[in-house]
Amino acid sequence: MQLTGAQALVKSLEMQDVEVIFGLPGGAILPVYDPIIDSSIRHILVRHEQGAGHMAEGYAHVTGRPGVAMVTSGPGATNIVTPLADAYMDSIPLVVVTGQVPSSAIGTDAFQEADITGITIGVTKHNWLVTDAADIPRVVAEAFYVATTGRPGPVLVDVPKDVSNATMDWYWPETVDLPGYRPATTPEPAAIEAATELIVTAERPVIYAGGGVLKASAAAALRELAELTGIPVVTTLMARGAFPDSHPLCLGMPGMHGNYTAVTAMQQADLLVALGSRFDDRVTGKLSAFAPRAKVIHVDIDKAEIGKVRRPEVGIVADCRLAVEALVTALRPQRAAGLLEASRLGAWSRELASWKERFPLTYDRSGPAAAAGRPGRSPRLKPQFVLETLRDATPDDTILAAGVGQHQMWASQFWRFEHPNTWVSSGGLGTMGFAVPAAIGAKVGRPDRMVWAVDGDGCFQMTAQELVTASAERIPVKIAILNNAYLGMVRQWQHMFYEERYSEVYLSPDLPDYVGWAEAMGCVGLRVEHPEEVLAAIEKANQVDDRPVVVDFRTDSMEQVFPMVPAGASNDDIVVHPSQRPGTAAGAEL
Repeated sequence: MQLTGAQALVKSLEMQDVEVIFGLPGGAILPVYDPIIDSSIRHILVRHEQGAGHMAEGYAHVTGRPGVAMVTSGPGATNIVTPLADAYMDSIPLVVVTGQVPSSAIGTDAFQEADITGITIGVTKHNWLVTDAADIPRVVAEAFYVATTGRPGPVLVDVPKDVSNATMDWYWPETVDLPGYRPATTPEPAAIEAATELIVTAERPVIYAGGGVLKASAAAALRELAELTGIPVVTTLMARGAFPDSHPLCLGMPGMHGNYTAVTAMQQADLLVALGSRFDDRVTGKLSAFAPRAKVIHVDIDKAEIGKVRRPEVGIVADCRLAVEALVTALRPQRAAGLLEASRLGAWSRELASWKERFPLTYDRSGPAAAAGRPGRSPRLKPQFVLETLRDATPDDTILAAGVGQHQMWASQFWRFEHPNTWVSSGGLGTMGFAVPAAIGAKVGRPDRMVWAVDGDGCFQMTAQELVTASAERIPVKIAILNNAYLGMVRQWQHMFYEERYSEVYLSPDLPDYVGWAEAMGCVGLRVEHPEEVLAAIEKANQVDDRPVVVDFRTDSMEQVFPMVPAGASNDDIVVHPSQRPGTAAGAEL
């Protein structure tokens, strides 16, 4: 059967069971858009190519399947570089197809030409420039294999226009042969034995769970390991939901804005069992002062991560789920022999409990009590109060997406994550504007789930146009804007470290009119200014199921995220909420 390269490309995507493509057509990719009309694949037309990439990321986050995006050459391709970099940092499987100028025009500075394979070489696992239509099925098969095996990540396939128009004899490769690419999956028995010995003898152990737990579908195995050993668990920003927040062994999120107990437990540990985590600087703080007395077991499927930041006593290069299951198998006889009795960690558990009691997450509350002693003034609407109310008014399997900044940290802190793959966030790259398109992609991937995005007013203004996509496609996502009229996290740093010199961070609460903007994009728009209005607005938003909803929550512009470890400081220098500092009365205002 003879097909054009474009037809072969679409058929190859069908062979990979692709359900949806997020994309935007243009001249160089135009031949591929013609056979999409006859394809079973759903195409979602975005309003900006960056939105296509983040939607594909959101889809991948919640389904575990690779997200697929398709854009044209030149600016279309360069506009999707940020999502590729974001996915690369957070190990999200993406397959991006870009159009390219005809082969004869490459290198001539042709109209809408960009060397996209050269540009993206540092932010993809691999990329391909297709020079022969006959290679398309093989390249697509390789692209999906590379994106989804080993450490997941983004790949890019660049297809010149003449290659799309050329003909080829259709085939589908039965196998993928990539010499030199052999991801390790099975742990070495000797490493498992050495790790077991460290776990049995540890007195102050902590399981340091990273995003690799979710990528490997290892949440159930992690829970079994924690319950078998009694070891408490911290879940990084990228691992929220990998271990239930309600579990007695859960310590919550560590890091720059983690809770006191999680941060300090890692500092005071004598053993860190690092599972699919990469010792990111936001977690370690000042590296030389991080967990100084801890031995380290490091499990990661990427050999390059072992010893990259912290040298482990035991390094295990393997799929995280297989490694954790092997640890559980090796530790069961130790449990039967009485070597893993809960009493062995009694002193450690009591110390952790005391930290939880003394330093819980806290803030100056919204509500009538918050207005006491402030005659004639309405109570301030606290962003944390909005999140707590939203959390309690939605199903516990709600998918929550977030942008980047203060609202992201409050969302991770004050939400309760009980299920895997319910948190969609930009971690390593910290991409503002991520939330809205990522939430749309998540809703496409899991239409059975309620999907809320928590965004800041600064982030929202970067990619809000994608709500036009959501309205046109009847994708009923819900957006909570924590509108504090500032680039909040930058303002917080200026407040704390730049003598309150607020340079270029004010945004205005009223420009734009978020309700008017939402309605212009085909959404339901709501505004909330007082604490007593919050629940009613959320309940109204939850009832809307035929279009997107945007709720403009006018929050306290002075609120800051605590705890906080200052950049470059040791985690021992963690700054807690003012009410928890020595000599400060509980409830003192910032």
